[in-house]
Amino acid sequence: MVIIGGPASQLLAGRVAAELNETLALCDYRTFPDGESYSQIQSELDDNIIIIQSTPTDRDLVYLLQLLDICQGRPVKLVMPYFGYARQDKIFQPGEPMTARAVATALNPFLKDGSVFLVNIHAPSIMIHFHCPAESLDATSLLAGKIAAMGLHDPVVISPDKGAMNMARTAARALGCDCDFLQKTRLSGTEVSMAPQDVAVAGRDVVIFDDMIATGGTMATAITMLRRQGAKRVYLAAVHPVLTGSAVLKLYRSGVEAVLATDTLDKGVSTVSVAPLIARAIKS
Repeated sequence: MVIIGGPASQLLAGRVAAELNETLALCDYRTFPDGESYSQIQSELDDNIIIIQSTPTDRDLVYLLQLLDICQGRPVKLVMPYFGYARQDKIFQPGEPMTARAVATALNPFLKDGSVFLVNIHAPSIMIHFHCPAESLDATSLLAGKIAAMGLHDPVVISPDKGAMNMARTAARALGCDCDFLQKTRLSGTEVSMAPQDVAVAGRDVVIFDDMIATGGTMATAITMLRRQGAKRVYLAAVHPVLTGSAVLKLYRSGVEAVLATDTLDKGVSTVSVAPLIARAIKS
């Protein structure tokens, strides 16, 4: 087995290779003066290839296409820990693309005899656009395990909305605690209140679970309001730490105790590795 780590997932690919005790390919990634990307796999390939590459940027998607082109004609297991454009899974207005579908369509020709593994894909409907077996792996229990070891006081798991309640329930089961979601109430044209629907947070440690953190604006508002409602400490756990712009500053300014995330994207808060999860999926 040869494991190829794309430029956005080199550390994670190394961890997966160590979990599987398999060879990690040597690759060269460069950018030409005109901005074009260049990839070269310098290790010998065989017929059991794993490519691990997140696509947080358009350039990372081009690198992935280059790696797939190098390996074309061989069956490939493609691991996309973070699938860029996952939030563009619907057409909301006339004239818009469904970019998530377009990305899958671009990858399909290279995956005729392969398979795809994603991690906590934002919209599961995206998987139907792949013309090969596709699976979304759930990293919630890994995050919950990290939190369980922190010795929280009377914890409660909160989802930022109803849409993420499945993740919150999974985390709550692992932690053996209550879970709830934030109910948003519009007070005026510019003011919105957020509070748990049923569970009181006063005097308790609260953990907000979500699949990703992007700008951090909504999360920062939620953290501030939970603190005002008497939460002892507020933690934030997310699978994908996109964290654009000043997101980290917003979160800590709002009073978050700590931000925990996985290494689907390699950021400073990526303290939980999904390598064991990916290794198990590859083995099976």
